[in-house]
Amino acid sequence: MERPLLASNRPYGENLAKSSGNVSGKDAVKMWVDERAYYNYNSNSCAAGKQCGHYTQVVWHNSVLLGRAKMKCNNGGTFIGCNNDPPGNFDGQRPY
Repeated sequence: MERPLLASNRPYGENLAKSSGNVSGKDAVKMWVDERAYYNYNSNSCAAGKQCGHYTQVVWHNSVLLGRAKMKCNNGGTFIGCNNDPPGNFDGQRPY
């Protein structure tokens, strides 16, 4: 798996992932959840130089509608998008 992508500017929460090969939705979610290692709940912050926003979006307490899609690209790669509504990751709020 190459890396998570930054979410687009949409009215819902979004996590994106891409890979140069075939990757499962389960693997993409694991990649996002693995960011938990860098998240500090007590300070509601992420370790310096690390990303935690994919993780906090996955576990956001108010999100109840979830949409998931996987696309296999012509070059053999994979693109996965997950949308959550209502969105999460609001400044000053904890995910759970």
